[in-house]
Amino acid sequence: MSLSSQTSFSRRSRTPAPRNRNRSSHARGSSRLTTCVFTGIVQGKTSVISKDVIKENEAMAFRMQFPKGATENLQVGASVAINGTCLTAVEIDQENDTARFDLIIETLRATNLGKLDVGSEANFERAARIGDEIGGHNVSGHVNCVAQLESVEATDENRRLLFSLPKDVGRYVFAKGFVAVDGCSLTVGEVERGDERDSFSVYLIPETLRVTTLGGYTPGDAVNIEADASTVAVVETVARVLAEKNLELSSL
Repeated sequence: MSLSSQTSFSRRSRTPAPRNRNRSSHARGSSRLTTCVFTGIVQGKTSVISKDVIKENEAMAFRMQFPKGATENLQVGASVAINGTCLTAVEIDQENDTARFDLIIETLRATNLGKLDVGSEANFERAARIGDEIGGHNVSGHVNCVAQLESVEATDENRRLLFSLPKDVGRYVFAKGFVAVDGCSLTVGEVERGDERDSFSVYLIPETLRVTTLGGYTPGDAVNIEADASTVAVVETVARVLAEKNLELSSL
């Protein structure tokens, strides 16, 4: 699903209610349907201005610089998706449009956020409010896995990216279905099933390349993947019913 040009924060003002402050971050959600927190319509790019490694591979903190006005009405405890990972704002400087986020061991293990350094850019989206238009699809901010960019095919007007991912997540990715790549709601192009890993492609329009970080990706880069929750629910339900009949999903 291509991104809209909805980057003006006055047009889509979000004042999320404070969320559980004991929750530092989300990664690797369960297969059940979750409440929609994000829409997959990236609002812009944020950059890391400081990185504090509290304990290697277990705990760190980022301070992020957002575009002017992007932190308006953002409250401590509110959710913000950084590269598709739901994080909690623990400190906010609205005058300078910066916010601090804590990352813990599961987030660092299951996402690409630990690879960000000072100066790195990431996609961001403020949490949706009830009544907001869902221009993408329901995204929880719970990353399922990290995929690898295998190839990039570019033309003047669009770009095709091919990713590979583990088969246990690839089973939820279908042609013309939804997938969130580093927080961007995209429509899947082609899907190939492999012996060890699956692969899928997405096609990006110029607006997506302008608003998000996807235009700067090169083969070998790691991206966060969140499968569509509705698809996950259907696949898991069918697999459970088939298992009860001593059949396998792959046999159909």
